[in-house]
Amino acid sequence: MKFGFDIDDTLINLREHAFHIYNEKLKKAIGIEVFSNIKRVEIHEAFGMSDEQGKAMWNNSLEEIYYTSCPPFPGAVETLHALEKNGHKIYYITARPEEHGERSKEWLKEQGFPVQNNHFFYGMKDEEKIYTIQKLKLDYYVDDKPAVLQTLLAGSTKLYVKDQAYNRHLQNIPRIEGWSDFLKDIKI
Repeated sequence: MKFGFDIDDTLINLREHAFHIYNEKLKKAIGIEVFSNIKRVEIHEAFGMSDEQGKAMWNNSLEEIYYTSCPPFPGAVETLHALEKNGHKIYYITARPEEHGERSKEWLKEQGFPVQNNHFFYGMKDEEKIYTIQKLKLDYYVDDKPAVLQTLLAGSTKLYVKDQAYNRHLQNIPRIEGWSDFLKDIKI
């Protein structure tokens, strides 16, 4: 079978990692409970920034956010290795910008994820992921963003949502709270 995965906030805890970076850069001490209740993908409002300021902060911090010590979610690396060990194909489909694609691929390999060079797709907008997913004819796809998943609802790919505060309104898509549960759910 073919399995597709988004990276940020699906396999790795990127937003929480960025939240800690923002606290350091802005010399703040905003608690993790504030982060846990953010109902948007963007995290800047917790720091009192406008959307424009938040976008600038994110873009100016990408190097640190993408390539430092961002942790994988517990069990994510092991889950993907188990899938690969059982003969399944793993694809990564990310909206990370073109200029970060190859380096992101290498970073994922360094974190222990099983990455084949021709199974890594990047440089698209979230709403454009549907074209790659359809072209690959994925059996399963996991993402965190409601807008991405909603573009795929009418297709044949079995969808899963990685649980985040901003996607809890999605009721008809199976939810991944812990990666070990995913393997049990798909019975692999």
